[in-house]
Amino acid sequence: MYRYRESGLDNVWLVNGYKIRSTPYGKAVAVEDVEGLHKSIAESLVGKPGPLTRAEFRFLRKELALSQKALGGIIGADEQAIARWERGVSRVDEIADRFLRALYRETKEGKAGIRALVRRLNEPDDGGQAKIKLRRGREDWKVAA
Repeated sequence: MYRYRESGLDNVWLVNGYKIRSTPYGKAVAVEDVEGLHKSIAESLVGKPGPLTRAEFRFLRKELALSQKALGGIIGADEQAIARWERGVSRVDEIADRFLRALYRETKEGKAGIRALVRRLNEPDDGGQAKIKLRRGREDWKVAA
């Protein structure tokens, strides 16, 4: 088996799907379908019980192609908080852990509910109260257009 440290995680081992080759510079490992491999790793992390480790949190953030600053803006934390979690200086916030997992799952399923909600929440507040228009349907109330 090959210990896949390139992921940034210490606990990922490949049973197959890789080849060890000799090069003029020494041994090299070629991994098949790295994108698919990373997707499988991420799905394992999203569904695992217990909190994410600092490395697992970082792995998911990077798989979403988010900088520490961008993720901080999404979850309402500063960039330094994300950096401290990922360096292990402080524990990953429980809510941030859950949110990152949900964001990953939603993004990879092609839905945009959480991202759209966060975008709306991050819009500047004009200080006024928006009018909420509702219409009664046959069975329930709905927001009126």
